[in-house]
Amino acid sequence: MESEIIEIMNNAFKIIEMCDGHICSRCLGRNFSKTVQGDGNLERGEYVRHLLSENAPEVSSEVSSEVSSEVSKDLVSAGSPNPCYVCNGLLDEIDATENSTTDKIIKRIDESKIEFSNFLVGCRVDPEILNREKEIHDALDLDVENIKKEINREIGKDLSIRLDREVEFDNPHLVVMVDFKNENIELQTNPLFIEGRYRKLVRGIPQTKWPCTACKGRGCERCNYTGKMYLETVEEFISKDALEMTNGTSAKFHGAGREDIDVKMLGSGRPFVLEIKEPHIRSIDLEELENRVNQHAEGKVEVLNLKFVGKNRRSQIKTSSTDTYKVYRALVQTEGDVAKEDLEPLKSLDVIKQRTPIRVSHRRADKIRTRHVKNLEFKRLDSNLFELLIHCEGGLYIKELISGDEDRTNPSVSQVIGIPAVCKKLDVMEVNI
Repeated sequence: MESEIIEIMNNAFKIIEMCDGHICSRCLGRNFSKTVQGDGNLERGEYVRHLLSENAPEVSSEVSSEVSSEVSKDLVSAGSPNPCYVCNGLLDEIDATENSTTDKIIKRIDESKIEFSNFLVGCRVDPEILNREKEIHDALDLDVENIKKEINREIGKDLSIRLDREVEFDNPHLVVMVDFKNENIELQTNPLFIEGRYRKLVRGIPQTKWPCTACKGRGCERCNYTGKMYLETVEEFISKDALEMTNGTSAKFHGAGREDIDVKMLGSGRPFVLEIKEPHIRSIDLEELENRVNQHAEGKVEVLNLKFVGKNRRSQIKTSSTDTYKVYRALVQTEGDVAKEDLEPLKSLDVIKQRTPIRVSHRRADKIRTRHVKNLEFKRLDSNLFELLIHCEGGLYIKELISGDEDRTNPSVSQVIGIPAVCKKLDVMEVNI
């Protein structure tokens, strides 16, 4: 008898004896996934039982003396009336012809009315099952998959065929969690990500929700019991319609930077990704969503270029601001008169050393940042009023570039022209990432 066959039989006898003969074919075959060819562990287990049954008379002369040569046919039979020592009959639910685990999952999915194109299966089993299996693996020094991986794979294969959906490991639309210990099936719908650009056409609207500083969002007289500092936000204009169309539970807004409340966002808009949590409907019409948002925002906010993206885009959109290129238009007022020639030196602005501005120092690390002005154009409008068009790296604070922020920004517009200056109006004209 070949040595490989002897080793398989030797290990099989040890496993069966450890289980007092009560082990199902799947749990038996799983221990030989690396040594026995077969289409799944059920087939491997049946092969091993057949091998033992056919060769039992010859065992006494070739199998290790550690294993008894008198092996009852009951120990190698798959028809034991007792539940499997390892899984305690759990795997019978997967192989059942009626009311199987897959049947229960499909019923749960149908009731939920969740729309999905791909899925992934996970499971929770009684720790005692894992401990019993580990005893066998440790005793025989086996490096094979555990029962949870087999359960996930077998249910996944069955669901894929019956639902005509693909299994997806990296970013599944739906995660099916089968809790065998508590006899429960949980459905987790992963977020839906929509990328686009928004234009903010009026001042006085923040990008995202701003909880009331007095009540911390709970609701009080100051905020008229809304819990918010501002009733309208870019985030809410966009997410309200998106949540209605997807039947999601909540939304999170991820912008490529943000503009101040008193700043317009014009041009082709600022990139953003909207994350919809637990969507029940994924195949929404983005053109319809765009039209609904733009209609409900009433000329205050516009969205454009909506498209579905993967979750990795969420982090990409929020990359370091130095990777972005921005164009600003600023209306500047000076304390004294300036002539056109006084503004010419502004074209030399290049490397800017900017310490964290006073107005944001309570929420930003206090450090000096280096940013570059790539191009600057000016237009004199009055004796103490001019317009700047600034092309620069992202992360440059324009209001402080103009005022100097008590010499925390060097050089600044005020410093270069020799007259204190402030930004009266600011518009973001372009954000490139």
